[in-house]
Amino acid sequence: MKVDGGVSDQLAKAVASAQETEAAGYDGAWTSETAHDPFFPLLLAAEHTERIELGTSIAVAFARNPMTLAHIGWDLQAYSKGRFILGLGSQIKPHITKRFSMEWSHPAPRMREMILAIRAIWDTWQNGAPLAFRGEFYTHTLMTPFFTPNAADLEGFGVPKIFLAGVGELMTEVAGEVCDGFICHGFTTERYLRVVTLPALARGRAKAGKTMRGFEIVGPSFVVTGNDEAEMAAAESGTRQQIAFYGSTPAYKGVLELHGWNGLHEELNVLSKKGAWVEMGNLINDEILNTFAVVGQPEQIATELLRRYGDVVQRVSFYAPYKSDPDRWRQVLADLQSS
Repeated sequence: MKVDGGVSDQLAKAVASAQETEAAGYDGAWTSETAHDPFFPLLLAAEHTERIELGTSIAVAFARNPMTLAHIGWDLQAYSKGRFILGLGSQIKPHITKRFSMEWSHPAPRMREMILAIRAIWDTWQNGAPLAFRGEFYTHTLMTPFFTPNAADLEGFGVPKIFLAGVGELMTEVAGEVCDGFICHGFTTERYLRVVTLPALARGRAKAGKTMRGFEIVGPSFVVTGNDEAEMAAAESGTRQQIAFYGSTPAYKGVLELHGWNGLHEELNVLSKKGAWVEMGNLINDEILNTFAVVGQPEQIATELLRRYGDVVQRVSFYAPYKSDPDRWRQVLADLQSS
């Protein structure tokens, strides 16, 4: 199993954090799109690391268009010498329409078409095929030599892998059909992964005439651990609040309902509109916490992650990696990577 760490989203800290992640033995390093752009730190990371894969987990797809993402993916793949993974996610409607002022409609079909458009653009740049992509949401029919990157940029390693994050069945099926990997949302349980996610991915792969062979799944990432009781308590409190935050989102209601926690979403949603974040965390009892998160001493983490996900997940990343005792955590990585 590959184990992924992170790169700071602050440019001033990106180089040091990327080098620290590589030196700690991680296989990959991801950025997220929250308060900063997810791509700029990876440019610095590519320049100052040699081995680790570099990806976005995630970049907001619908805040951009296929041509923009095709250029970014191409350039980061070339500069990193084949180590870039374009990780995309849809975000939810209020963020797309109110924060980014972009269009929102039919997210799963739109995402499918966006990824196919990116691949069509890359095919034109790599192989000289005429650009003739016409879809319901995106149309790309103009490409002249002046705007075409040199195909030799990617010689020896090809275009980037595309991973897609999702929770719902439709988006997950799209990932199976048109992507190289799937990023499980942190708000995913073992049961949800096996009952909902894996069948949806398999349906998507079947649509494309492919099996799951070579397809990478990045596993759920909530871990509660620490070097002492105080660290454990802090990690537990933060994780309860994070689970509660996701549980308040309508798009993730189905995960709670699969486990029979009907009504919890509605309670959390009401509290979220009041900004009652601490009260929300208090609604996440021990059963819910232990279902979403692996809880234990650092030496217990690898064993439990492998028990839950070892037969279905090819990579794992952590929502909040434990760092207070690097030697103990390095052994966790080694145990996972040797599986």
